[in-house]
Amino acid sequence: MSKSQDVASWSVGFCDCLSDMKTCCTACWCPCITFGQIAEIADKGSTSCGASGAIYTLIRFITGCPCLYSCFYRSKLRNQYNLEGGGCGDCMRHFCCEICALIQEYRELKNRGFDMSIGWQANVEKNPGLAMAPRIEKGMNR
Repeated sequence: MSKSQDVASWSVGFCDCLSDMKTCCTACWCPCITFGQIAEIADKGSTSCGASGAIYTLIRFITGCPCLYSCFYRSKLRNQYNLEGGGCGDCMRHFCCEICALIQEYRELKNRGFDMSIGWQANVEKNPGLAMAPRIEKGMNR
């Protein structure tokens, strides 16, 4: 089985930013909050929303380019959920349109059943099945 057959599509398009105005406004005016929520879920609670958001903000103020940090979380999400894309493409999406990338990632997690406002631990308590990694079949298939 080729790798391309295993890859899933994102549940929302990269340029579907305006179809969720609340997330769009939050990501535009406070991207550190949107990023922090994504990072907490992607890290499965090992980092908090506040800590990730603070690091994002610090990198943004020091370098002016928070995509140096955020693009790695896109790659992490892609690997966790076997989503289409690639390493260089992840960085380019964040570099060219950071807000669109954050919104797509946020909505992907939301569409997978996460309540982004309550964090990892509360999501796991509410729905223990979310903590399990997606099932990946091994071996040869025909």
